[in-house]
Amino acid sequence: MEKRRRVSKLCILCVLLTLASVATIVTLWTIALTRGDEGDDVAAPWDRYRLPTSLIPLSYNITLWPHLSPDPDSGLYLFTGTSIMAFECATETDLILIHSYRLNYTLLQNKHIALLLASGDGFVPSITATWLQPKQQYLVVQLNGVLTQGETYLLYTEFTGELADDLAGLYRSEYEEDGVRRIVASSQMHPTHARKTFPCFDEPAMKAVFNMTLIHSPGTTALSNGDKTDAVNTTIDGIAVTRTTFEPTKKMSTYLLAIVISDYTHLTDTQGDILLRIWARKKALEQGQGSYARSVTRPVLEFLQFYSNISYPLRKLDQIALPDFYYGAMENWGLVTYRENKLLYSPLTSSSRNKQSTATIIAHELAHMWFGNLVTLRWWNEVWLNEGFASYVSYLAADYFQPTWGMGAAVLRMLSGFLSEPVFVQGLNKYLNHFAYSNTIGNDLWDNLQTAVEANNLYLPHRVHDIMNRWVLQMGFPVVIIDTATGKVTQKHFLLDAESKVSVESPYNYEWLIPIQWMKSGEVQRPVWWLMKKTDVNLEMRSGGLWILANINVTGYYRVNYDPGNWERLLAQLIRDHQVIPLTNRAQLVDDAFNLARAQLVSASLALRTTSYLYAETEYIPWQTALNNFQYYSLMLDQTEVYHPMQEYMKKLVTPLYLYFKNMTSDWIQIPQRHTDQYNQVNAIQMACRTGITHCQKLTSTWFKQWMDNPHHNLIHPHLRDAVYCSAIASGNKEEWEFGWAQFKNTSVASEANQLMSALACTGNTQLLKRYLSYTLEPSMIRRQDAAFVIGAVASNSLGQELAWNFVRLQWDYMFTQYGMGSFNFASIIDEVTARFSTPAHLQQLEDFVSEHHATGFGSATLAVEQALERTRANIKWLQQNKQEILDWFTSQTDQ
Repeated sequence: MEKRRRVSKLCILCVLLTLASVATIVTLWTIALTRGDEGDDVAAPWDRYRLPTSLIPLSYNITLWPHLSPDPDSGLYLFTGTSIMAFECATETDLILIHSYRLNYTLLQNKHIALLLASGDGFVPSITATWLQPKQQYLVVQLNGVLTQGETYLLYTEFTGELADDLAGLYRSEYEEDGVRRIVASSQMHPTHARKTFPCFDEPAMKAVFNMTLIHSPGTTALSNGDKTDAVNTTIDGIAVTRTTFEPTKKMSTYLLAIVISDYTHLTDTQGDILLRIWARKKALEQGQGSYARSVTRPVLEFLQFYSNISYPLRKLDQIALPDFYYGAMENWGLVTYRENKLLYSPLTSSSRNKQSTATIIAHELAHMWFGNLVTLRWWNEVWLNEGFASYVSYLAADYFQPTWGMGAAVLRMLSGFLSEPVFVQGLNKYLNHFAYSNTIGNDLWDNLQTAVEANNLYLPHRVHDIMNRWVLQMGFPVVIIDTATGKVTQKHFLLDAESKVSVESPYNYEWLIPIQWMKSGEVQRPVWWLMKKTDVNLEMRSGGLWILANINVTGYYRVNYDPGNWERLLAQLIRDHQVIPLTNRAQLVDDAFNLARAQLVSASLALRTTSYLYAETEYIPWQTALNNFQYYSLMLDQTEVYHPMQEYMKKLVTPLYLYFKNMTSDWIQIPQRHTDQYNQVNAIQMACRTGITHCQKLTSTWFKQWMDNPHHNLIHPHLRDAVYCSAIASGNKEEWEFGWAQFKNTSVASEANQLMSALACTGNTQLLKRYLSYTLEPSMIRRQDAAFVIGAVASNSLGQELAWNFVRLQWDYMFTQYGMGSFNFASIIDEVTARFSTPAHLQQLEDFVSEHHATGFGSATLAVEQALERTRANIKWLQQNKQEILDWFTSQTDQ
């Protein structure tokens, strides 16, 4: 392990995306999975959503037979199975509650749907009743006597379920190769879909050992978490089958169980004694699409074992690319599942962004082998323990594999920053070793880090527990306000909507213990200064005519505001010589200013002025940050009189960048060497074409026309295809769109399909957009896993937003009832189609939509609907308060 171990400069965009995704997951899962158990007026245990703690699962012996052809009687695809669950009685009880959802049970000899046995010679009470509790998703077993504390029992069931194409539990996936339709049985148990596959204690703290046997057609391959121990060809009911048995898993949660039956092939590698395999469609591997994933896996696994100081505990690690998969990837222990475009990379057609995405996603999922699988959250409200650590460590692993990318992640990064990385890792190692194969809460981590702090005699102003609980137990984050005239430093809860009322009380009164790293006119000040109350004074922060910049390299999870004089000095420095300010802080100034303006803490004009220096900026991070923030302006203003002067300003701003890359690449012949330059070249082309730079539009149209003339020979560089496809289809007509659609249907490369799928929504032809939307209800045209993406892509087109909204309103009941919660990302659909809502008419339409579909409900989109209403009201206010000022500013810039 002699390769570099340091963390390079962290990408502010990765930080922000990581925080946003983790925060969203925490919110959704906590609401969805902790519902209904607050009161004491629940009539019976089976009316509660949480399992009682009277029984502890030990192991499952499961046999499953997914039938990959329709049942002749029902016409449905089915699976059959048996389960023997061993559990220990922790406290006496006459009731067994076990999760079960959409399973049909065989009536056994005792006239019930379950059979209870003792594992030894102990007494077993008889079953008086068994029934299913659909709302709480339980199989209920009522006994005529109590189970004995400390005794082990066995519960036997036989069941049938539908092998549906709903992307949840054990499900069916289809693809076509060489003109032949093929079927894959695959699984997605996370977060609560194991109960749809077999009866189980389906909560993360209910860990057990799983003994899996799969029955499948000869010639197909069965995979599960453990390594295969036996495969026997036999006959069942006159049908020739293979019975594959797997070694027992480690003690793990139900949501980590994985099953795949396919005719896939694989690539093989090893890391020490660990067998590493990449599984995919035969043609994909023949085209070399699995080689990059194989090359990434071994060094990433090496790094993670070194970093955690714990060996990977399984004998094998399989990674498989599935044609239909709800999430991007899932960290099932020993059998990691991915969407095809997240694992497979084609050196001929995939972009450098695809390459980085594949590496970081692999690193993220493998980090979960320790952070989430070995040590697991006790309940979903601690999900940041899984996702936060996996994100943070995955960036370190990606940095180890490819140091030139430079990545990192947020609150944990701040923590490792003020502890120092060696102390942080020492505490982390102790935490992982102590809680291996068990479950934890956040305080367990803080306690182990505190032990490491004390062992190294490290000074902290408070205990780790006291510092970090303020960051993870309080909603949101602070804004630090520095008055450089007096040295007064204040913190307050940052709220994007300044008029919103915080209804969630905080035990800390929304005060944080904040480590502040800062500089004065380019000189970093030492040591870190801690803001530990609402208001304090740091006399060193009086500027004396120099500029002050806080949160150096964005190591802290907070925003920063300054007095007007300091803002002016910072803006002047950006114009005079922007490189004096660290790269990530140039992005931070833009991002903070725009968000502070939305919160009415600074003017919109000041936020816009932070972008004026970009005419001289060529680095990716500041540009991407500015474009992200301009995206909100575009959503709010592209149907108003502000849009034209805004486009003219953006055109003026991006022209030097476009010419910079034109020269760097010898008139677009070459590709930049630096990774971030490649990304920013794409930004330059996208913005130049979008704002009407004629040379750019002609360039992309010419490239696309050359491809149309020779469909089997695409000369457009993979790195540029996202930008070129969208621009050419946007400026083209039906012929370009039909060609793009044909290429989308014919490509065997998932990343290329994604690029085309996105570009098809760029067209200005509303009839084509309507047709494209209709395809989302036809799985033969658009896979169900991609339907939400397509609807969102159409909605992001200013000409398609109203079309997408009307489509969703019209089809909501059908999509919601027919497609199920595993197939469509309904929350994402609501977010995308309402993103532009900023008028009273929009608000009324949304309220009518909520009222009209109240009976059907919104399921996982319930929170998204509530947020859309809140966001629309905020957008209306924002537009009323800022539209004229923004118009005046853009007009003044274009008049110069």
